[in-house]
Amino acid sequence: MENEAVVMGGDPLGWLSGGFGIDLGTANTVVCHPHRGIVLDEPSVMLVAGDHRRPVVVGRQARELIGRTAAGMVAVRPLRDGVITDLESARTFIVAILRRVTRKPWERVRPRAVIGIPAGATALERRALAEAADEAGFGHVTLIPEPIAGALGCGLDPLAPRAHMVVDVGGGTAEVTGFCYGGILTTRSCRVAGDEMTLALHQYLRQEHQLLVGELTAEEVKVRVRDEADGSLVVEGRDAATGRPKLITLRAEEVVEAIRPTSDGIVQILAACLDDLPPQAVGDIMRDGVLAFGGGSLLKGFTQLLEDAFGFPLRVAERPLTCVAEGAARCLLRPEVARAYSE
Repeated sequence: MENEAVVMGGDPLGWLSGGFGIDLGTANTVVCHPHRGIVLDEPSVMLVAGDHRRPVVVGRQARELIGRTAAGMVAVRPLRDGVITDLESARTFIVAILRRVTRKPWERVRPRAVIGIPAGATALERRALAEAADEAGFGHVTLIPEPIAGALGCGLDPLAPRAHMVVDVGGGTAEVTGFCYGGILTTRSCRVAGDEMTLALHQYLRQEHQLLVGELTAEEVKVRVRDEADGSLVVEGRDAATGRPKLITLRAEEVVEAIRPTSDGIVQILAACLDDLPPQAVGDIMRDGVLAFGGGSLLKGFTQLLEDAFGFPLRVAERPLTCVAEGAARCLLRPEVARAYSE
C-alpha cells in the first residue's frame, strides 16, 4: 500500500502530508496515510476509569482487558452499528487515535481527514461523526460511504462508466451497494452483522454445551474456524451447572450452523437490493462479479451464502480488513471521488 500510495498522485506542495483516511469501525479502527500506508489498525475499544470516564488505554490493550477489569473500570466501544452512540466517548477515542498516528506535535494541528461511514447512516449520525472528528482536532472532514471507500481501496474506480457491486460486512453493519459513474444505483443496509454472529455463537455454546465463555472467546472461536484444517477446535470456559473449568471440542460445522440463522437474515436483507438494480447493470456485474470485504467476508461459509443469494460470482478482497481506510486515503489524492459520493 505504501508504494502504491506514492504512485497514485503527486503532492508537490505537501498539503496532503497531514491527511488521513479513517475507517472508524464498530470492531476495529484503521487509519491510512496517503504516503505512509497503514499507520494504525486497532480494536475500537477504550478502557475508562472513574466517574469522569478518564481513558486508561485504547485499542488492542483495552480489548485484551475486556472481562478482566476491577470495579471502577469499564471497557467502552465508542461506536455501535458503525455510528457514534456517545459523542463524548467518541471524541475522546478519536483524540487518542490522532495522537497515535501523528509523529510530531505540529502534525496534530487540524489535519485533513476522509472518514468512512455506513451508506445507511442517517443525517443525524453523519453530523455526529463530523462533529466528533472536528472537536477531536481534525480540520476539514469529508465523509464517504464505506462501500465506495472499500471499492476504491481495492482498485475499482467509482467514477468509471461501468456498474460494480460490493458487499461490506463489518462488526456492526452489513451493506451491499451497486454504483456507477459517480452515483449509487442501489444499496441495502442491515444493522445486524459480525457482532450478532458472535452473540449467536455465545448463546449456542451455553444452550447446547452448557459452556459459559467470555465475549473475546466467542469472537476468537468464530474467527478461528476458518483456519482450522482438521475441522475442529478446543474451546475453554466455565461449566454452566457446576461453575468448574470445562473444555469441549467444537466442530467447524457446528459453528457455521450456530450462526446460520443470523447469516441467513443478513443475506435476505442484502439480496433485496437486486430488485432495484437497473437491468443494464446486470451484465457488468455478472462479468466482474461482486466484491466482498470486511471481517464477515472471511467467515467460513458466509461468502457462499451471499453468492447463492445474489446469483453473481463473488470474490473476497485481497485486504478485506483495511481496504476502506486505504480507499478513504486515496480520496485525498482523488478529491473528485469524495465530491461525487459525499453528501
